[in-house]
Formats: sequence, structure tokens, C-alpha cells
Amino acid sequence: MAKEKEKILIALTPSESKRVIAKGVKNLEEVQRALKHGTIVIGLGTTNAYVAEEILDALPEEKNRIDKQRYAAGVITDKGTCVVTKEEREKDIIIKNGVVSSEESIENAIEELSAEDVFIKGANALDAYGNAGILLAHTAGGTIGSAIGTVMARGVNFIIPVGIEKMIPYSITEAAKRVGKERFYKSVGMPVGLIPVYGTVITEIEALRLLGAEDAFSISAGGVAGGEGSVVICAEGSAESMEDLMRVITQIKGEAQVNVMSVKCE
Repeated sequence: MAKEKEKILIALTPSESKRVIAKGVKNLEEVQRALKHGTIVIGLGTTNAYVAEEILDALPEEKNRIDKQRYAAGVITDKGTCVVTKEEREKDIIIKNGVVSSEESIENAIEELSAEDVFIKGANALDAYGNAGILLAHTAGGTIGSAIGTVMARGVNFIIPVGIEKMIPYSITEAAKRVGKERFYKSVGMPVGLIPVYGTVITEIEALRLLGAEDAFSISAGGVAGGEGSVVICAEGSAESMEDLMRVITQIKGEAQVNVMSVKCE
């Protein structure tokens, strides 16, 4: 008779979730391959800030550091839907054959992507069907608007890191048909559009599997007293793998809250 898998319970705040997701993304085979022989483009975003940090830590150069507070474009704050002002933003990270390309623009890097390369862009929504969606504050769709054609046409490895806290109880495909910047009468924050995107979605669940769990599933969400937006997950596996995973989670607990620099919301 097969031995029942060991279970551990993991509660993660949004910041801790972003760190778990980032560690999972770094472990992806296509990311590891492109780190050695290929190009990785990491678009701006709060979850991508953690992804960039994890991937940069794998490179030899000590100067490869980012300011996570500035590694964002569109954000949702207590003021509503906002954007980090351009003057305050970091540049998108572009890595070619294991070396950060500091002078190249993201537009040029995207134009040169191939099916062996990786494009990483976070999302603002995730529905029950596993579809991800990105809000569009820019009238031409911003980075995703300019990149999506190239990425999908060439079969670039499109990685979408997104936390379970962003799950919505409505089809993103249907929602996208009904909204747009010019369709709102009034808005709390900036009016936006919504675009469904298709790629390899990495939530906390997939990340935990990439970090050693045989299986994982969410059992609760929400919280108070600093735990707002939290997710509670059950992970399963061998006793050894669960011990290893719990050590990783213990190191992540206490991750500082995500903050951003100056935002524009009107």
C-alpha cells in the first residue's frame, strides 16, 4: 500500500507570494536554458521585480541590482488604478547569454526574440479557467501591446507570473470585450482596457511544484492585521521534500511589503 504523502500548510502574504513565484520562475527549464544561451526580457511589474531580483542573483556580476520600488509601470494602489511616473521607473531588464544588456531598449530586444528566448510579463487578473489578463493604461497598449504580436507569432517562451490573489470570478475573455479606456463614464484612478494573454502561467501553486512539491492547492485566501491579500496553500510530497520546502518558506516569511515610487492616477 502506497504511503500517504506528507502535507504542509503554507500561508503567504502578497509580498511573500511574489518571492515564491519568482523562485519558481527562476527554476523553469526554459529560463535556465535562456540564461546560458539566449535572451530573457523581464517587463516591468511588481511581481517581475522579484523575478528580476532572483534571476540577477544567479549572475556573477555584483552590480546587477534593481530598486524594486521603481520596477513597475501600471499598479493598483489605495488611490485606484495608477501608473508609476516614467521618471521614477527602472529600465526593463534584458539578459543576453548570461549578461545584462544595459544599453539596449526593450523594443529592440523584443524585435530580436526567437522561439529559444524568454519574455516575462506579469498579469493583473487570473480567471478560473487559467487565463491571465493585463490592464492597459496606455492608449496603444504599452509594453504588452507592442510585444504580443512578436511573442505569439514567433513562439517565444511567454512566462506570466501572477499571484492567486488576482483571481477574479469572471471570464477574462468576456470582461475584455466589455471594457476599454474610452468606455468608462468615470473611474477611481485611470480608466483602462484589458487584454487576455496566453503563455505559461506561474502562480504560487506552480511555483511550489517547481520548488519540490509533488502537488499543491489553495484552501483559503484573505486576511487582516498585515495579512490582507494572503493565500493559504496545502503542499504535498515526501517528508524530505516537504522539510526542504518548509526551509525555503521559512526564509521567505517576513518579506517586506511591496511599495512603489511616485504614481499618477488621473
